[in-house]
Amino acid sequence: MNTVAALATVSLIASTAHAQVVQFDIAKRTAQQPNRQRLIRRDATTYEQSIQNDVNRGGYFATVSVGSPGQKLTLQLDTGSSDIWVPSSSSSVCTKSASSDGSKGGRGGDGESSSGDDEGCQLGSFDSSKSTSMKVVGKNMFNISYVDGSHSYGDYFTDDFDIGGAKLTNLTMGLGLDTDIPYGLIGVGYALNEAIVADTQLASSAYQNLPVQMMNEGLISTNAYSLWLNDLDASTGQILFGGVDTEKYEGDMSIINVQKDSQTNAFTSFIVAMTSLTANSPSGSDSLMTRQFPIPVVLDSGTTLSYLPTELAVQVWKEVGAVYDTYTQMAFVPCGMENSKGTFEFGFAGPNGPKISVDMTELVLDIAEGSEAPRFQSGQYKGQPICQFGIQNFTSEPFLLGDTFLRSAYVVYDLENNQIGMAKTDFNSTKTNVVPFASKGATIPSGTVVKNQVAATGSSEGSVAQPTYAASKGFQSAAGIVPALEWAHMVVVGATTVFMLAGSGLFLL
Repeated sequence: MNTVAALATVSLIASTAHAQVVQFDIAKRTAQQPNRQRLIRRDATTYEQSIQNDVNRGGYFATVSVGSPGQKLTLQLDTGSSDIWVPSSSSSVCTKSASSDGSKGGRGGDGESSSGDDEGCQLGSFDSSKSTSMKVVGKNMFNISYVDGSHSYGDYFTDDFDIGGAKLTNLTMGLGLDTDIPYGLIGVGYALNEAIVADTQLASSAYQNLPVQMMNEGLISTNAYSLWLNDLDASTGQILFGGVDTEKYEGDMSIINVQKDSQTNAFTSFIVAMTSLTANSPSGSDSLMTRQFPIPVVLDSGTTLSYLPTELAVQVWKEVGAVYDTYTQMAFVPCGMENSKGTFEFGFAGPNGPKISVDMTELVLDIAEGSEAPRFQSGQYKGQPICQFGIQNFTSEPFLLGDTFLRSAYVVYDLENNQIGMAKTDFNSTKTNVVPFASKGATIPSGTVVKNQVAATGSSEGSVAQPTYAASKGFQSAAGIVPALEWAHMVVVGATTVFMLAGSGLFLL
């Protein structure tokens, strides 16, 4: 992996098409239901495909076709990475069944096996020998690993790729020949975040990934897409390449700047400046504070939970009465907390920027879908079912806003202008009004650029005032608790919850 000379450059195809949109609907799939692809050509420029919310695997998945003739695979959609990669049918994770205890490899980490899900690559794998158009362009040059220790190594190759009826030719992808992850990814981030760039430390190594090639082949007019995940229990949602659906959000669309990576001084991830966090409940409101404001946070659909600086996360946990387990190093709450009327309002780019409220129904997550939840063994919640809390802590960057935040926001990712459009989501909207980007580099449709934006700094200087926790009683009333839970008195959840290490684990090293 000392050179990238073997990595072929994807051919540019000049586009004369008018502004176009490629659309994929999101449909929920529980672990017990089989994959069902739905391809519908809606008109001359719009395509629709089912993308599934798989709670157990911790992410949103799309069924695609790779190769010629096409082979069907279901891959995870990820705004936090930039490569498409597929597990090879010859990899050990795809050729063996699950272990006798039902556990499987991969980033989900929940250790649960559902009915019929006993093969290593239940969502599909790629047999390169059966594709007549497959060409290796980077032998042993694909190398990606994640913070939970999972990995995928192999080759870069080019081949046909079909998603939602939109077909691309000679798209560069990674082939996981040696991987412990039983499904692949559709990375739609910045090209400079590709695994080959991280490996070689050369910006010139970057190739045209999916959103760039969709633009170059005329499927969309600019390198941009919007994401509407809908609520946790929803059966439908949407990712829209090249356009915005104005019926999927409420109020105004605010446009804020993407921040450059502090280490590389380049645009590599969807980093925005988080500048406030407010807890609101029937009993009061609290402005939660940290000396690290403005915080650089990554908007990452490939991450199940959201991860804030510890100083801020502890205040959130106190508001809701969360229990921190030192063994798993995660916070948990009684499942009854999903009925709380409290919300957390996230603010971005300063006082003029967008503010997104997230309620507890999006933050209280089942530990094992379809299984009986374990119960607290001690403390004031003794006997109550345990659920995972959607806001956890990190001690250092990168801080992440994953699906527990993104479901409450309609987000437009504009990679051409390095901007993010953000508005309050309209849950379960049945209306649609797709507005394409007018041209390459055009501003986000129906959006307004925020004035006097604050940039992310990630500093840790100065002092911070503790909130009064006036909102805590309103949060905790749903669990039958009156006093706020003091940090020093947090109980330890029993070892039976070790398997609950959740989140998709899509945190690139």
